[in-house]
Amino acid sequence: MRIDILVWVIGIPVVIAFVILLFYQLKRHRLLKDELAQLAKIKQHNIEYELVLKAMKLSTWRMDVPTATITFESDYRDKTDNFVPPPGAPVDVMYDYVLEEYRDHVKEKLSALMAGKTEDFHQQYQMSSPHSSNTNWTETFATIDKRDIDGKPLTIVGTTMRIDDQKEIEQALIEARNHAEESDRLKSAFLANITHEVRTPLNAIVGFSDVLPMVQSEEERNELIKLIKQNNAHLLRLFDDMLNISKLEAGNSGHIVKEDFELLSLFREIVEKYLPLCVEKGLEVLVDESVEGDVIKTDRDRLKEILNQFMNNAVKFTDSGSISIGYEKKSSHVRIWVSDTGKGIPEDKCNEHLFERFVKVDDFVAGTGLGLSICRSLANALGGTVGVESVFGKGSTFWVDIPI
Repeated sequence: MRIDILVWVIGIPVVIAFVILLFYQLKRHRLLKDELAQLAKIKQHNIEYELVLKAMKLSTWRMDVPTATITFESDYRDKTDNFVPPPGAPVDVMYDYVLEEYRDHVKEKLSALMAGKTEDFHQQYQMSSPHSSNTNWTETFATIDKRDIDGKPLTIVGTTMRIDDQKEIEQALIEARNHAEESDRLKSAFLANITHEVRTPLNAIVGFSDVLPMVQSEEERNELIKLIKQNNAHLLRLFDDMLNISKLEAGNSGHIVKEDFELLSLFREIVEKYLPLCVEKGLEVLVDESVEGDVIKTDRDRLKEILNQFMNNAVKFTDSGSISIGYEKKSSHVRIWVSDTGKGIPEDKCNEHLFERFVKVDDFVAGTGLGLSICRSLANALGGTVGVESVFGKGSTFWVDIPI
């Protein structure tokens, strides 16, 4: 009996201790399991957080307000010339790389956030690179993270990204909008002007045709017929220009047919067309005879149309002197030009804008402002370019480069 009692006396505490130990181990296991689950969540959160930063190409930073220092925690921007100061660098270091025109504004807004006067910070500005002479557009967001018992900011967290591509798109959209507005303005001016351009030759044709049967003098009759023909030609030219530009704008430039032909024969054909007008104005017409036998390969009709436009302008704006047509060989192309001794073009108008639609150098001279635009479109279709060199009051040279 004594041994049994001893066993019970010793066994019961052991069992109780074992139960308590087992309960403690189970509880510890549950706590450990919860901690591991929490760590897994934190790790998953960090992975997702990093994926977001990488996808958005952001850099994150933290600012200690009392010491006015900044530390970049991560940087996923896709360039190598970004501003990344060493940990704990003074905030003023950042201002040194902000371009001067934005510096005061950025400093003012960030200082207001550090003083607790505002809740957040959002600015777009340009920065210079600490590693090169390049500049880049930067967008920064920031907000207050912690405050002291008085409500004053202790830490500020923020993100910074590069927005160069966005700014390029914005600039392209602004330029496209301005171009559309300018094109709309020019088109309105064209529509207002074309009424006058069409009515003037029509009135002349109708008026001279009514008078023609009543004229007895053969000389006067011939003069009226000549005027009617001139106004007919002018009217046809107007409609040809409008038809050509309509086709080109619709993308219907036709099939390019390149063939070999002699330049001199083309030059003589164009000169023959405009010679009567030149003789009437007392202008000398010069052709570069050295091109005899020279052959090029391109679309003859389109090149002819370009040179016709150049010759038409030369005759229109030249009152005395001469008009010449010729060409010169370059390494990869042939430059064909029409030169005159006319009034020339003012320096501020002698640029690429001259070859846009509805642009006229002199609003008092008849024309639609479409001719040079047609030349540029036709030259582009041939793989070439057009241009002009001019001295105001002395003359102009319009040229087209055709690739060999």
